[in-house]
Amino acid sequence: MNSERMFEMALGLSTPWCVEKIEFTGPDTKKELHIRIAYSSGYYLDDQGKSLVYDSVEREWRHLNFFEHECYIHCKVPRILNEEKKAHRVEVPWARSGSGFTLLFEAFSMCLIEQEMPVNKVGKVLGEYPNRIWTVFNYWIGIAYNDAKHSEIKSLGIDETSSKKGHKYLTVAMDMDNSNVVHVTPGKGAKTITQIADYLESKGTKRSDISQVCIDLSPSFISGVTSEFEHAQIIFDRYHVKALLNKSMDEVRKKEYILHKELKGHKYLFLKSNKNLSNRQRTDRNELLELLPTIGEAYRLKLLFDDFWSMENKEDSKGFLSFWCDLVYESKIQPLIKFANTVKAHWSGIINYLGNKVSNGILEGTNSKIQLAKRRARGYRNNTNFINMIYFLCGKLKFSYPFYST
Repeated sequence: MNSERMFEMALGLSTPWCVEKIEFTGPDTKKELHIRIAYSSGYYLDDQGKSLVYDSVEREWRHLNFFEHECYIHCKVPRILNEEKKAHRVEVPWARSGSGFTLLFEAFSMCLIEQEMPVNKVGKVLGEYPNRIWTVFNYWIGIAYNDAKHSEIKSLGIDETSSKKGHKYLTVAMDMDNSNVVHVTPGKGAKTITQIADYLESKGTKRSDISQVCIDLSPSFISGVTSEFEHAQIIFDRYHVKALLNKSMDEVRKKEYILHKELKGHKYLFLKSNKNLSNRQRTDRNELLELLPTIGEAYRLKLLFDDFWSMENKEDSKGFLSFWCDLVYESKIQPLIKFANTVKAHWSGIINYLGNKVSNGILEGTNSKIQLAKRRARGYRNNTNFINMIYFLCGKLKFSYPFYST
């Protein structure tokens, strides 16, 4: 078997394509492998039979390295005449139209990204400008995202995530039943909810099909969901409600710290659960709770509120929440009173959690994954690149590029 035939088999070439020439060029320190592919002279033989070649143009594609040597494929790609006597370019089997890379090179690039390698690093490893790798990445994400079946969605989770420093955000919408990101849009607020609703309708999910939307207590999100998904039940998830309660607890600590310096360095003693504290920390916390009555009362009310999340009867939970708010008002602890007022203002959305047990905890986990990818890449200058990376990591997309086994 000669080398041309061997490379034809390696590249998966079949009629009318064949390897015409193989050569190494360049200095000994950096040799390159160049493979020239040809077709039947004068005629192009396809599934329909022979077609007259109108003209041809020289093209080059970067292929996977041959050992340590960069490899390039060259071919004079023909244009053939169709039945209407119009010339059109033949699609080559080893590369997609408009790309300067072979399909296997692109698949390998995507494989490296899938292994959590930053795109800039992928470019460096492969010896290509990162922008060229981003072009490949965005192409395949675009194809997969357009083909994604985002219809028949019933339950949505919506949250914002930081995209850049300086209060720059993206709004992320997730299918809560399948735990995958369905749409990401720049900014945050009511307008982003409209954009999410418009996208879902374009994919076959009507606004009226959405039965539940899990969000934080942002007024703009509430306004947007109320306007766009008027048939949906709003659920304020446990994570954000508890975060607000912890914030109130910490404000109590800060106020007490002015009078009691013993609280210095003990911020997390009153925020973390027992299982996350050491024995020494538990002892310190219990001593401070006995020593400082206001801190002790605030902490007792904080723990009492947690009983709400385990309740199953909706009527009982309403009674419990009313009772808890009354206890807070009687305590006259101002930060907790502020939190109780927030609970009253968002009453139905908090109560709705119990009947559905839907939580943005899934979204918060996804947000952590998104922020990890941002830190690993040291930030994204381009929102499109960042959004597509979110789809790649969290969208559960199906790709059509060749499988590359690692």
